[in-house]
Amino acid sequence: MAEKLLKGGEYLITETGCEDVFTPEDFSDEQKQFAETTEQFVTNEILPHIEEIDKQNFDLVVEGMQKCGELGLLMMDVPEEYGGLELDKASSMLVAERISVSGSFSVAYSAHTGIGTLPLVYYGTHEQKEKYLEKIISGEWCSAYCLTEPGSGSDALGAQASAVLSEDGSHYILNGTKQFITNGGFAEIFTVFAKIDKEHFTAFLVEKSFSGLVIGSEEKKLGIKGSSTTQVILDNCRVPVENVLGEIGKGHKIAFNVLNVGRFKLGAAVTGAAKAALETGVKYANERVQFKRKISSFGAIKEKIADLTADLFASESLIYRLAGLLDDKIATIEKDVDDYYVQYQKGIEEYAAECGISKVFCSEVLARTVDEVLQIHGGYGYVSEYPAERYYRDERINRIFEGTNEINRLLIPGMILRKAMKGELPLQAEAMKAFESLMTPSFEDLDESIAFASEKVLLKNLKTLFLILAGTGVQKFMDKIADEQEILMAAADIAIQIFALESTVLRAEKSFSGFSERKQELVKAAVKVFAFNASETAGTAARKGAFYIEEGDTLTMILSGVRRFSKFDATGLLVAKRLLADAASEEEKYIFN
Repeated sequence: MAEKLLKGGEYLITETGCEDVFTPEDFSDEQKQFAETTEQFVTNEILPHIEEIDKQNFDLVVEGMQKCGELGLLMMDVPEEYGGLELDKASSMLVAERISVSGSFSVAYSAHTGIGTLPLVYYGTHEQKEKYLEKIISGEWCSAYCLTEPGSGSDALGAQASAVLSEDGSHYILNGTKQFITNGGFAEIFTVFAKIDKEHFTAFLVEKSFSGLVIGSEEKKLGIKGSSTTQVILDNCRVPVENVLGEIGKGHKIAFNVLNVGRFKLGAAVTGAAKAALETGVKYANERVQFKRKISSFGAIKEKIADLTADLFASESLIYRLAGLLDDKIATIEKDVDDYYVQYQKGIEEYAAECGISKVFCSEVLARTVDEVLQIHGGYGYVSEYPAERYYRDERINRIFEGTNEINRLLIPGMILRKAMKGELPLQAEAMKAFESLMTPSFEDLDESIAFASEKVLLKNLKTLFLILAGTGVQKFMDKIADEQEILMAAADIAIQIFALESTVLRAEKSFSGFSERKQELVKAAVKVFAFNASETAGTAARKGAFYIEEGDTLTMILSGVRRFSKFDATGLLVAKRLLADAASEEEKYIFN
């Protein structure tokens, strides 16, 4: 457990010691065993049938879910009291990462174990858990989550589905249509959100067998074709009053808190998918010969492989750092208290911004990866006989799932600024210091005796840059800053790069001494490559934000600060990229597993 537990968003204004982060190198033997079990399951039970699954043979999906139940892969987050394993978040994320290579099946799995199960775990009564959890964690029943409607996606509280108490007071009568419901075609239990008396947003546990529940036809989708996506139509659907989930009128708590975990879990899943795609791309680059040379020997291909490898190192570092933060926070909560899950949810909500960051950053790493892997394949990447084509189609949904990346980019700085306004983070005082640094010339010398000294200076400077931009925006727009979406999104891009880069540097520093000399060189290369890319991304976002906010002399001063604080000495960058690419080509996989 970390010696000092950071608050959510606090990473922007403080330094973290490498001993306070959890990394993939910290996995226990038990966690590694879960990963191995998951890999064997996917290899033996899913991948041989992946084409049939993509043709919507849902019997294979249901059968696979039942086998997951037998292996204990559906009960990771469920209390032992109800037959679950109640494992830490790091273990849960590791399984999500390793199952992600199963394509569409992983979508069904993630929906079932995440948004399909967690509302009941967190908010269900003892009787509800006794009735349903055993069926869910065994795979006897698949589960689904019904929030989105034809007219309300990101605006979840704009839902129109209604619920009215029956005359005898025994049932709620639900009416409305839910859209894009994953597992809709074969789920037996649904968490459905509706407004009681068109006002009180509430969650309900709805069985498929309840009268008035109608499953729509399968959507014809661009990707994830082997997952079931349907409408769920509520036509005077009768739901017993004892199936209200949580408190009446408090459905928004369930919806939003469960999505925090969903975003985090998605970050792990897309990281695993990106590793698989990269492996496919590298193997193809080694097989494909042009101009009498393997294309993996060309600099243009090497650069792609190197950038993707560095991105993945950062993505993996970020995910498991966040897993450690959540596990450490949850560990501070007493288990035998009546409001355990209330405190548990508050613990997860503390890191809502970081959950959003993991979703955005990792899904965009996957997007770049599948795009470049298809490009490495050339024309063959466009042919469905090659897996690059499926990777490309399947990826696209991840930037929409669990709240679009645009919505998450707005939420990230929004949640951090709200903490500041509540006095939970001293952002205003730190922003003032950052402004002062604009007036102060920098004579900072690098202490080469410090590991990753250049990257640590860059981190410190990017934090200053975020504070300058956020402080300037708040000073100018005050409480109207929430309406300035372009500014918030620019600030989010800086905050995202800071968390990713810091996670990368801290992982490298913590694990460095345990690596072989060759792996140490590879880690240094990955950190350098990612730091350069992060400095460029954050610098571009900061320049854009400065032009959005200011003009005249103040703009000139801030732009001068942007140049200064996003500067990074990437001497040896080409050597680092070639080192990473050559190692990946030699091993034909993601080299830091």
